[in-house]
Amino acid sequence: MSAILAQLLTGVAYGMLYFMIAAGLTIILGVMNVVNLAHGTLFMLGAYIAFTFINDELSFWISLLLAVFLTAVLGLVLEKWLIKPVYGKELEQVLLTFGLSFIIADTVEWIWGTEMHTLPTPDLLSGSLSIGSTEFPVYRLFVVLVGCLLAWLLWYLETKTRIGAIIRAGVDDRAMVSALGVNVGLVFTGVFAFGAALAGLSGVLGGPLIGMYTGMDNEILVTSLIVVVIGGLGSWKGSFIGAIAVGVIETFGKVWFPSLSMLIVFLIMMMVLIVRPQGLFGREVV
Repeated sequence: MSAILAQLLTGVAYGMLYFMIAAGLTIILGVMNVVNLAHGTLFMLGAYIAFTFINDELSFWISLLLAVFLTAVLGLVLEKWLIKPVYGKELEQVLLTFGLSFIIADTVEWIWGTEMHTLPTPDLLSGSLSIGSTEFPVYRLFVVLVGCLLAWLLWYLETKTRIGAIIRAGVDDRAMVSALGVNVGLVFTGVFAFGAALAGLSGVLGGPLIGMYTGMDNEILVTSLIVVVIGGLGSWKGSFIGAIAVGVIETFGKVWFPSLSMLIVFLIMMMVLIVRPQGLFGREVV
């Protein structure tokens, strides 16, 4: 029983990590209708930037803040000068962001090499906590806490703030919101930078869990896209549920069916698409 509880908590911890990166992906997709295939490389870049600062003797927390800030700035630059000109052009967006992912990944490999690295667990979160008869790493519980806080923050921003109302209105009718004097372009640039910041945040928090290695960007992007598809395009609530489901299924699958864990996740995604093509919480297109 304790082993099952430990695996369940581990699955939830990985699910929260997937949620953090999928939330940024789905916000950009839902608000701006941009399929950002470079999102996985922003995840990887955030981890490597923090790795550099930690090696320069900065603390984990300061490195985290700097990495999140720099990935947000990079997201802002990418949106403003590269992605904005191809709004409404799906094929060009896919090709552009796909190319950007290669450029960023090659740059990471050129600067940091192909050797695998791991971010250290901060001293404050080292050790384990007794949950019943199970010893569980404190850091993984911290990741679960951050994921839950992010979900609350997104709910609050969406339903309780003026900027959330502007974003919701901009999604439905951008021209109408612009006519009211709102700089929708600036709002959307901020949304893209926020999504990039979430990718950087999840990359740094994921560093002590999954390490840093060449190709991690593609792996995390595929998993994130599965989460977004299961949860529903543009729904962060769906991403929250979908991420937990994928994290738990993947973790138990690795224990009981190691060679079939990802196959099981893909099968779950296919079943969701057959029953509900728009995803669990996605809006049906009329």
